[in-house]
Amino acid sequence: MASVYKSVSKTKTNGSARDEDADNKPKNRQRLLILSSRGVTYRHRHLLSDLHSLLPHSRKDAKLDTKTQLHQLNELADLYNCNNVMFFEARKGKDLYIWLSKPPNGPTLKMHCQNVHTMEELNFTGNCLRGSRPILSFDKTFEESAHLRVVKELLTHSFGVPQSSRKVKPFVDHVMGFTVAGGRVWIRCYQIAETESGKKKPADGAEDDGDEEKAGSAAKPSTTLPSSKAKPGETAISLVEIGPRLVLTPIVILEGSFGGPVIYENKEFISPNQIRSDLRKSKAGRYNRRAEDTKGRQARQRDLGLRSGEGPREVDELDSRVLFA
Repeated sequence: MASVYKSVSKTKTNGSARDEDADNKPKNRQRLLILSSRGVTYRHRHLLSDLHSLLPHSRKDAKLDTKTQLHQLNELADLYNCNNVMFFEARKGKDLYIWLSKPPNGPTLKMHCQNVHTMEELNFTGNCLRGSRPILSFDKTFEESAHLRVVKELLTHSFGVPQSSRKVKPFVDHVMGFTVAGGRVWIRCYQIAETESGKKKPADGAEDDGDEEKAGSAAKPSTTLPSSKAKPGETAISLVEIGPRLVLTPIVILEGSFGGPVIYENKEFISPNQIRSDLRKSKAGRYNRRAEDTKGRQARQRDLGLRSGEGPREVDELDSRVLFA
């Protein structure tokens, strides 16, 4: 009866008026399932842990044993009540592919991940509260083509932390930037640093009082973006990079969740296997040319009788020893 009374009552339990617009507004219920396949390296594993610490609405699961039957991820997402999946697929112990999907209906985005640098490796001075919500900053290039709008929507659903998440804290203290350059998506994470002009900044390594958990580590300074000049007594806002860093190359977009027809394919993408194969062929071609030159040089020396142990030199009628004998 208490739940029925609360639903029909126009006032909250503490006596304040209930906001009808807030009740009628649809809630953003996003949960992200993060997991990887077998064969990931330590760098890939640390990247997964960094993203899990930055996204309080995510759930990390054990490694998936298969790389061919990816439709099983839909069942895992339904089991854990997640409507977003981020899957790290490792190939040959060196290549990393990231899948973003919206189960059970899709779509699905497959991307090649390069230039991975974890927070522990970068060791920037930027820091943020664990469980805080990020501000998502997208480049205007995302609105210029249809497939980039789909990529932007999937990134928003995966990296956008809802306000109603269970582990979220009511703070917004960092920015996640998504920039398109050269057909790739560059991802960076920055802390929103506020400093009062006229006062000295705290020394590096100084920590604030309290038991707040931090998602990053502070050691070496990172690049601080320039901020607008503030008058004495005003607050100046700047951005300090936290990490991690990664670059994503969209490969294919599927209509369904880990399946279905292909609605976009990047024709300019060259797989790392093809690049390594071309390098091996180029090295083999150089070796073959050197081997052919060596054989040709040996044949010419043999014809001139300059190679010992290959028989005497044939004397013809125009030889000097015959003409002037």
